[in-house]
Amino acid sequence: MKNITVSVPDDVYREARIRAAERGSSVSALVAEYLHSLSEQDSEFTRLEAQQRQVQDQIDRFRARDRLDRDEVHGRAVR
Repeated sequence: MKNITVSVPDDVYREARIRAAERGSSVSALVAEYLHSLSEQDSEFTRLEAQQRQVQDQIDRFRARDRLDRDEVHGRAVR
């Protein structure tokens, strides 16, 4: 495990200590949790990008003239 040093204003540190105490945790644990959530968000974004590419690859062709007319769109929505 790596240690990092972070400089924050006194008021930010004070609020972080309060929040950590409310959770029964430490400031270090809060920061670690936050950094971990960033990596999870990146992983989720990468997963969604891959899913988007997969869906787009399944589309053989798309032409504007293939669109449904207004009545067909509304008819499909009712069903």
